[in-house]
Amino acid sequence: MAELHLALLSSGPAHGYDLKREYDAWFPDAKPLPFGQVYSTLGRLVRDGLAEVVETRSEGGPERTVYAVTVAGRERLQAWLAEPAPPTATGAEDLVRKAIAALRTGGRASSVVADQRTAHLRAMCALTATPSGGDDLGARLARRYAVLHLDADLRWLDEAAAALDGTSTTTPGGTA
Repeated sequence: MAELHLALLSSGPAHGYDLKREYDAWFPDAKPLPFGQVYSTLGRLVRDGLAEVVETRSEGGPERTVYAVTVAGRERLQAWLAEPAPPTATGAEDLVRKAIAALRTGGRASSVVADQRTAHLRAMCALTATPSGGDDLGARLARRYAVLHLDADLRWLDEAAAALDGTSTTTPGGTA
């Protein structure tokens, strides 16, 4: 997340509130960025020499510290952008953890999978029922990623439900 803060700062000096607002605009369908996380990350960036405090303002309200990215911060951001993100096919997502835990503990695995499928369908409906970000290409791309991720999860949930029912024709290697 530190690198994302550097990306948010790359357009110019800003205070934490600006970064939070910009993050929430970049990723409108994601969980909003907590203020505490913004300021703790900014503190670490300053400590590590990747950002610096350029001024403290008091514009008729509470005092606001303005931060800017440093040369080292820009270099770190560029290095992060150049490195491909690792695929997240580790099975460590909460969805998989809950289903496997329910299966392994004699829990209600079929019910957990069915409930999760319902929650995913609701989330997909909500994403596809609202405007896709208008002219903001970044917001449209983030929304499309979210929809496709939900779609992949739904396919896995369908396979898990079939396996739990004993009707699956899919082998562990993923072929029918």
